[in-house]
Amino acid sequence: MAELPLVPITLEGSSVLHQMFRFDWSGWRKLSAGERAEIGAEFAALLSSWEQGASEGHPNQSAIFSQLGHKGDLMLMHFRDSFADLNRAELALAQTRLFAYLQPAHSYLSVVELGLYESSAKTYAALAEQGFEPGTPEWAAQVKEQAARQGGAMAPRLFPAIPPAQYVCFYPMDRKRSETVNWYTESMDDRRRMMHEHGMIGRRYADVVRQIITGSIGFDDWEWGVDLFADDPVVFKKLIYEMRFDKVSAEYALFGQFFVGVRLHAAKLGTWLEGTLE
Repeated sequence: MAELPLVPITLEGSSVLHQMFRFDWSGWRKLSAGERAEIGAEFAALLSSWEQGASEGHPNQSAIFSQLGHKGDLMLMHFRDSFADLNRAELALAQTRLFAYLQPAHSYLSVVELGLYESSAKTYAALAEQGFEPGTPEWAAQVKEQAARQGGAMAPRLFPAIPPAQYVCFYPMDRKRSETVNWYTESMDDRRRMMHEHGMIGRRYADVVRQIITGSIGFDDWEWGVDLFADDPVVFKKLIYEMRFDKVSAEYALFGQFFVGVRLHAAKLGTWLEGTLE
């Protein structure tokens, strides 16, 4: 019997695109008040339809955030059923007149991902006991069937609505693959145990922060993206700081840039475009 796989089963859901833009305030101010109002209303109408959008029970939504700091002015977050749908959203955005004043600063492509560390080892062991050989088509079919069954039960987490919280914190991350510390050479059992301990920290903040993890291996420059949503941004600091002391983060994690924004609904976009926020 071949060795059991080291790769945990993952479930994939919504396709996700983050777009960060700088706004051309100088060019915008050259327009008349009437032109600004007309262009802003056109964009707000598109954004409003995206805020409410849904298809086949999956929230196909977009949200916009006013970014803090020098990394950009606006962040658009799109949740769709496929990469093709994300591309259509990009193209629809590019056709608006406001797009002429949006200067791309960054983007991130990923899919909502749930890693089944807790159940993968049990699934693999059960299949081996039933006589299925790892790496065979029969084995793959059984794993796919198990994943589909669990995916149905976890649909609300795989295809989430964008939380209505006032603040968002987004950042990408990797697991280390250095000569001395390599997450991918640890045993399945050790990784499962560490991820369980890591997850317990997040659960303690479940009442005040919503977390959505997306996988980006093969799609973007980092391995995962993390979105945190809360009504108090200080919670981001407390949660991430506490996780720094957890072994998964302390020994195996690398982090990219952090992007923080304030939720900006379509109905309030006009006030932002005039340089004010209520």
